[in-house]
Formats: sequence, C-alpha cells, structure tokens
Amino acid sequence: MSESKAASKQPISAMIVESVTVVGFCAFLFFYGLGSFGLVGADEPRYAQIAREMLARHDWVTPVLNGSAWLEKPIFYYWGAMLSYMAFGVSDWAARMPSAVMASGLVLAVYLFLRRFRPGSQVDGALIVATSVSIIGFARAASTDMPLASMFGISLLAWYVWLETDQKRWLATAYIFLALATLAKGPVAPFLALLIVVVFCALLRDFKVLGRMLWAPGLALYFAVMLPWYVLVQVRNPQFLRVFLLEHNLARFGTNMFQHQQPWWYFIPVLLISVLPWTIVVLIALFRSVRRVVQVRLGGAATFELFLLLWGVLPIVFFSISESKLPGYILPAIPAFGILLADYLLQKREQSRRAPVVLVILHSLLSGTMLSGALLVWFWISRVKPISGAIVAAGIVGAAIALVMIVVMMLRGVAALRLMTLVPVVLGMAFLIKMGAPVMDLHLSTRLLAAEIHSMEPARAPVAVYGVKREIQYGLNFYRNEQILNYQNGEIPQLPHILVVPQGKIDEAQKMAPGWSALKLGEDVPQKLDLYWMQKAEPGSQP
Repeated sequence: MSESKAASKQPISAMIVESVTVVGFCAFLFFYGLGSFGLVGADEPRYAQIAREMLARHDWVTPVLNGSAWLEKPIFYYWGAMLSYMAFGVSDWAARMPSAVMASGLVLAVYLFLRRFRPGSQVDGALIVATSVSIIGFARAASTDMPLASMFGISLLAWYVWLETDQKRWLATAYIFLALATLAKGPVAPFLALLIVVVFCALLRDFKVLGRMLWAPGLALYFAVMLPWYVLVQVRNPQFLRVFLLEHNLARFGTNMFQHQQPWWYFIPVLLISVLPWTIVVLIALFRSVRRVVQVRLGGAATFELFLLLWGVLPIVFFSISESKLPGYILPAIPAFGILLADYLLQKREQSRRAPVVLVILHSLLSGTMLSGALLVWFWISRVKPISGAIVAAGIVGAAIALVMIVVMMLRGVAALRLMTLVPVVLGMAFLIKMGAPVMDLHLSTRLLAAEIHSMEPARAPVAVYGVKREIQYGLNFYRNEQILNYQNGEIPQLPHILVVPQGKIDEAQKMAPGWSALKLGEDVPQKLDLYWMQKAEPGSQP
C-alpha cells in the first residue's frame, strides 16, 4: 500500500472540522461525567489508592498499598494517576483521567494514520474505535487495561507506517510506545507485538522485514525507556520478579490461581459485546477481509487487511489458550476491528452508495436495542424488575431510532451509517451518565457508604469489615484513605471501631471477635449492608 497524496490535498478547513469532531467526541465519551459515579469493582479503588500512597511517599518506583509493596502490575498507570493527582487533587475522576487521556491518544492516532494511508476513512475509523463499548468502558476506568491497549495500538500503527515508508523515525516511535506498553502491563506487550509481526511476515514470505526491524538504535530506545524502572523496582524489592513475572504473568496464564477460569470460547461473546454497536458490520467486514486475503494475492490492500486481521485475531487466540480470562485481556485487539470496518466502509462507498438491506436492518435493530437497554439500565443495576410501562417506553424509543436509521441509510447509503449510529450512542451515553450514574453510586460503589460513615461519630474511628465482597473493602480503603481490616483474616482493630457486615451477619462476625459488643448504627439498603459500632463489652461503656 503506497502512501496516498490525497490527504495532503485535503482543505485545511476540512481537517479542522474533522479534528474538532474527533476531539469533541473523545471529550464527551471519555471525560464527560467521569466522576458521576464512584469507583467500582476491586481494581479501580485499589489502583487509585496505590497511586495516592506512592504520591504521599514521593516514591515513583515501588507501588504500595497500605504501606506494603504491591507488585502485581507495572508502573505506567500509577505514574499517570500520580500526575493527575498532582494537577487536580486526589479524587475518583482524577484516578480515571489517565485512561481517558490514553484512549483519546489512541483515537487520534487512528485518525492520523487513516488520514495518511486511507484518506476518506479517517473520521469513520476514529469514531468507530471511540464509540466501541469496550473502549468507552475502559477509557472511563482506573485500570491498567487502557494504558496497555493505547500504547500497544499506537506502537503497531507506527510500525506499519515504517513498513510503508521505510522511515526510521517511525520504527523508533514503534519501539518507544512498545516500551510504554511494557511498562503498562509487562512482557505480554512485546510478546503479542512480536507474534503479530512474525506471523505477518511468514504469511507474506518476507522475513527480510524482521531483519530490518531489528534496528540497534530502536532496540536501544526500547530498553532505555522500559528497563530502568524494572531494574530499580527489582533492586528495591527482591521479590518483584517472583511475584510479578512468575505469579502474575506465567502462573496467571497457565493456571487458575486467581479464579478467572473460563471456557475456551469465552472471548467470542466478549468480542461481540466489545465492538457494540458495530458488531453486525464488523462481522461482515471481518468475513469479507478474510475472503479477500485468502483469494487475493497478498499485496496492496490485502496486505493491510492481513495486518489488521492478525492484530485483531491473534491476541484473542492467545488469551483463549490462557487458563485465566477477563474481558479486558482482548482490549488491545479492538482498535484493529474498528480500522478494518472503516476500510470496509470506504471501499463500499467507492463501489456503490447503496447499503445492503439486510446489513441496514440488522445494524439499526441492534443500535435501537442498545438504546432501549441503556434506558432500562436503572432496573438492571438496582436489581428491580422493570415495570411494564418502562419496558414499553424504552422499546418505543429504540424502535423509533431503528426505523429512522433504516430510512436514512436506505436513502443516503453507506455514507450515513456512521452518523446514524452516533445518534443512539450519544443518547444512550447521555442517559447513562445523567440517570444511570446515581444508581451505580448506590449499588456498585462505596462512595456514598464512605460518606455515610464519615458523618457518624466518631467520624475517624477505624473501619473494619466482615463477609463483604473485595470491592467493598478496597472501595472503603480509597474513600477513607486508611487500611480496612478484615475480621475473616483475623484482623480485629484494637480500638473501638465501625464494622461493615452483610445484613443479618453480625452474629457470625461477633464470633470472630469475642468480648466485643455491637450496637447498630445504620444500614446501606441498596448494597444490603449493616453498620455497627464495636467496642469492648465492659460495664459502663457507652457507644
């Protein structure tokens, strides 16, 4: 694929409009309402708290949680969160800022890449990637997944630019971003990149590319960026390689040590959900690209499609072999499917303005169904059976959107697909942020629970838990900024304290702490938790 000159001929005004459009969607999808609900799950508050403790200790090397080294993940996310805290103060939305920034960087890289090599598809590609469910979700999460996907994706794009232009600055860029990906998640980044490139060259029967790629200055850049932290953290924490490499990489891949075992086909439905609302057209583009790569002699467009197919498929195959499986594992593969779809839509526009009727109907119905689901998310999160009126109303809205999409796309053709798909995406996101976020705060986050505890007297009494999920313990850890002891681990505070237990479990908890009396202070009804004041059962003592 030779570099097109069309991009350079694009009017400046058009470039500005496109850039503003892409940046505007990134701002809305990734940043708007970033703190509208508290940190959820176990990972978000844990990673956010690690960055806070590192910043408090002025330690940019060793991840620390509750004063002890936490060596499960590399440093890149924590650096981003620490910088965010320095700029904006410690908060849940500041903890999510690194992922939002890196997702925006990935989308802009896709835009610039396609503008240069597939002019006419750049806005499609950027917005398809930006509006994929998994990209939106992980861009708004305080986790290591988006930093890896972003740095890995930019590295592969830079590598392909080097392949087409033979300009060493792009190979250097690829090595630098691959080093950052290694700092984001570890050796999985260079392994997957090498796997994709080697298989790509093998299918092209061109191993000279590998020889040219092993460029000494590029390798030096990679190790100069990546290696210092790994050396420093190992010197300061001799257990690092054992904990990080053996337990959280090799053992995680080969065993079910961390209780994330799933069937081999697990990532197939995960992929179908990850690329929503584009699933139908992504599948069509995928099957068409596979057919072209098989039928057409590799070269030109087929080579580009082969690269994208390998980028999208090989990480999924690799992690399907793993004993441990989580949805975020295949996030680095998602941008490839968005770019593949953008290339497919570009070629469809060049061939004919007409859109296949079946494609239009199925895609519109799926988009409308997604919007209906977003309107009903309040019931799903709160575990309340939806009332019939709400179901009917959501169904009518979804059906109306689907009908409008069908009519417009049948009249305007493939060119209208992107614009019409953005409508339900924007409406759904706006509703989720305005209406769904408060419900998530109530049912999935400990932010309101921590605020309730803080309003009690004494507000700064120690807090302990018994029988709760990990996300409750880690959430309180962040929002209270203190270690939360767990009765089940034999951790009983020496001082009077507040105990958080599932409803009806106080008797079990007291058996773990004989000699302590319990006085109920309140309850968290949405999360089915009770709050008790625990103190030594001594005569005359008052809560």
